[in-house]
Amino acid sequence: MQRPAAAGALRCLAWGARLALSLTLSLAAAPAQAAVLLQQHCANPPALTVQQQDRLLRFAAFIKATLEASGQPLAIVARSGLDLSRFGLRYSHGGISLRDSPNAAWSVRQLYYDCEAGTPRIFDQGIPGFLLGADNPDSGYFSAVLLPPPAATALRAQVLDRAGALQALHPDYSANAYAWGLQFQNCNQWLVETLALAWGPAPAPGTTARAAAQAWLREAGYQPQVMAVGNRLLMWLSSALPWLHERDHPAEDLAAGVYRVSMPASIDAFVRQREPQAQWLEFCHNGQHMLLRRNGAPIAAGCLPAAGDEVLPF
Repeated sequence: MQRPAAAGALRCLAWGARLALSLTLSLAAAPAQAAVLLQQHCANPPALTVQQQDRLLRFAAFIKATLEASGQPLAIVARSGLDLSRFGLRYSHGGISLRDSPNAAWSVRQLYYDCEAGTPRIFDQGIPGFLLGADNPDSGYFSAVLLPPPAATALRAQVLDRAGALQALHPDYSANAYAWGLQFQNCNQWLVETLALAWGPAPAPGTTARAAAQAWLREAGYQPQVMAVGNRLLMWLSSALPWLHERDHPAEDLAAGVYRVSMPASIDAFVRQREPQAQWLEFCHNGQHMLLRRNGAPIAAGCLPAAGDEVLPF
C-alpha cells in the first residue's frame, strides 16, 4: 500500500460527464486541449489559506473523534468532491476508513489513479488528506456507515490483509467504468467489489476475483448508479481523455445516453439495504460551523442544521 504523492495522484474521478461538459463548452475536442485538461486534473490542488487549512484540520479531527468514540473497527466512508449536483449526487469518492490502519488511525484505504505512473493504485490516506480532494475548501460533506459486527469483521479481515486489499484491483482504469464490466475499473467499483469479496463466497476455481464479486453483487441486488448524460456528443467527446472510455458499456446504454457506474450513493443504498442495523453518519462544514447528523435524512445544502444535529461553531 502506498500514500498518494503530493503531486501526481489524480483525485478519483468516479465519473467523467463533468469533464466532457468542460470539453464541449470550451470546444476542447482537439487532443492538445484534452492533454491540457488532463494536466490540470493531475496537478496539485490550489493552495489553501491558513484559515481554510485550520478549518479542514478541525473538521478532520471532529470526524476522527466521532469514529473513535463509536468503538467500531472501520467505516465505509465517502466525501464530496466533484460537483455532481446536476445528477442529484453529493458524494463522488468512497473508501474504507480503518481504525487500525498501518498508516495512521482511521486512514482511508482507497483506489486512486496515479498520474505519474499512469496506473491505479491502492493508497492509505489520513482523513485530512482525504478531505483535500474536495473542489470547494470552504464547505464539504463526509458520510460514514458503521457496520454491525459480522459484516465489519469480515470486511476488516479483507482490507487489512494486503493480498485481500489488492484482490479486486484491476490494472486498467476508467473514470466512468461500466459497473458490470471487467475491462476497466474506477475507485468506487474497487470499493464495492471489495465488499463483495469480503461478504460473498470465495471465488470458485477458474473464476477471477472480480468476476466472482460482480456475480455475487448481482445476486445480492446491487444496483449501480444510472448517470443520464442525455447527449451523445458529450459522451463521444469524453473519449478524448485517456482515462474515460465507452467500449465497456452496452450499446443500448450508449444509445440511451446513460452510463451505469458505481458511485457512493449506489454503494450506500446497497449496504444499508443489506445491513439494516448499520448506523449512518453525515458530517458537513461551512464557514460558520461543523455539523453531525446520525441516522437521519441527508443534510440540507449549505450545511443547514436541524433538530437533533450536533453543531460545533468554528
